[in-house]
Amino acid sequence: MHTINILTRLVENHQVLAYMVIFLGLIFEGEVVVISTGVLAHLGALDFWLSLLFILGGGLAKTLGGYYLGCFLGQKYTNNKFFIYIEKRLFYFMPRFKERPFWSIFFSKFIMGVNYIVVIFSGFKKIDIKTYLKAEFLSTLIWAPLLLSLGYFFSYTAIHISREISRFSLVILLFVIIFLLFDKLMAIIYRFFEYFKNNINHTKNNGDE
Repeated sequence: MHTINILTRLVENHQVLAYMVIFLGLIFEGEVVVISTGVLAHLGALDFWLSLLFILGGGLAKTLGGYYLGCFLGQKYTNNKFFIYIEKRLFYFMPRFKERPFWSIFFSKFIMGVNYIVVIFSGFKKIDIKTYLKAEFLSTLIWAPLLLSLGYFFSYTAIHISREISRFSLVILLFVIIFLLFDKLMAIIYRFFEYFKNNINHTKNNGDE
């Protein structure tokens, strides 16, 4: 039976490629890449701190690239029906994006799939670059080590269940699915909270009038 040592040696023999995949993965994906990196770091295939450096580098590339892509799209397609639809989807998840851009950008980092829309539309709507960068940097400094450590913990737990690669991988997959479901639940709770606060503010403003 194959053990996790095979996976460890495979990654160790292609570390340069692995770090490049991590960097590029952070631009196009996020959570699964970081958690997987934490798993490999625990197994000793990758260096924890060097991995974190590449994760932060990929996150920075996405932060800047997404914002300026949004600026470009905003100049070319301001009244495009597709982007009007995407904007409505953004306000569905972040109803107070215009009123509280900092906190909307900050919390979007922790909602899988939403941060990409928020990053691009921050540029699309020309959100103040200082506010945007501050929110993105602070959230990334929390998000990256947190998920990397989570992957480390998943691996630590899975390896105590089995060192056989198929069972180990199955346990990791189960943990990732649980995490994704939890993330989805938190996104729903946050959305309801935002709508609740938004309705209170509208009621208050209408009452003042």
